[in-house]
Amino acid sequence: MDLEAVRTFIAAADAGQFQEAAADLSVTQQAVSKRIATLERDLGVRLFTRTARGVQLTIDGQAFLPHARGLLRAEERAAASVRPGRRALRVDVISRRVAPAALLRDFHRAHPDTELDVVTLFDADAAFAAVQSGMIDVSFRAVTVPASQLPDGVRTARVLDEPHQLLTGPRHELAAAHAVTLAQLVGHRIWIPGIAPGTEWATYYDDLAAAFGLTIDAIGPNFGTDHLLDVLADSSTLASLIGQQTRFLWPDYYDLRRVPLHDPTPVYPHSLIWHHENPHPVLATFRDHFRSRSTGLERPDAGTWSPKWASRQATP
Repeated sequence: MDLEAVRTFIAAADAGQFQEAAADLSVTQQAVSKRIATLERDLGVRLFTRTARGVQLTIDGQAFLPHARGLLRAEERAAASVRPGRRALRVDVISRRVAPAALLRDFHRAHPDTELDVVTLFDADAAFAAVQSGMIDVSFRAVTVPASQLPDGVRTARVLDEPHQLLTGPRHELAAAHAVTLAQLVGHRIWIPGIAPGTEWATYYDDLAAAFGLTIDAIGPNFGTDHLLDVLADSSTLASLIGQQTRFLWPDYYDLRRVPLHDPTPVYPHSLIWHHENPHPVLATFRDHFRSRSTGLERPDAGTWSPKWASRQATP
C-alpha cells in the first residue's frame, strides 16, 4: 500500500477538501485526486463522496481512517527504530558469563540512559562481518590478525587484559595451592571443551600451550558449562582455565577452587571492534568510556603473558 496515498487520504479527511489537503501537503489538487483515486482502486471501495463544501468520508472511508492513522504511526515507529540516536547500540559479546559482559554492565552503570542490545555471535570472523555489514555496532573479541588484514573500514582497539585462573575440583593435586606457576601445570591435563578450531580462542590456547609446554585439549563432546563443572568436581586429574571475571555458579558441595596463576600470569586480550563510518552517536561515548580504562595496555606487564599478536592492538 502506498503510504503517500494513505497520508493524502488522512489529510483530505481532516481538511474536508482536496484543495486544502493539497496546500497542507505542498502538492497540486490534481495530485491529491490522483492519489485518492489510486488508493480507492487498490482497496476496491469509495472513500469519499463530493459535497457542496468539499468531500465527505463514506462509511468505508470512516472504517478505514483509524487504520490509516495506525499505518502512519507504524511507519514512524519503524523509522525511529533505526534513526541515529534512537536505536539501541547493538553490542556483541562471546558470552554473557565472561569479562566483556561485565564491561558492558560497568558501561551501563555509568550511562544508565543508554539503550543496549546485547547479542552473542560465534567467533571473531562472524563479528567482523557483522560490524562491516552494520548488523552490529561494536563487538568485544580477541583479535589475532594485524590491522592490514582487517575488513575494509573495520577498526580494533585493545581494552582489557583478563588474567586466567586454574579451576579444579577439591581432590586435584593443585587444589589447595594459593597460586600456581605455569611451570607447575606442565604434565597436568587442562580440559577446555568447546575450543573450536580456527577461532580466536583456539589460537590463544594453542599459543599458550606452545609457549609453556602445556597440555590443553577439548577432547569429548561439549555439553556446556554445567557438565564441565560437574566433571571437574569429581576429578582428581582434570583442571580447566577460566577468566578472572568469568561468572560461574555451582553447588557448594562441588567445592571447586579458583587458583591464581603467576610467573607469568596468562592474560586474555579483549579488544573492541567497530566500523569507522558507523554513525551511531553513542559509539563515540562507548569508545571514550573504554579509552579511559585501557591506559597501559600498550606496555605489557613483565609479570603477565599474552600472545605476540595481542601487542598489535592499539587502545581506543
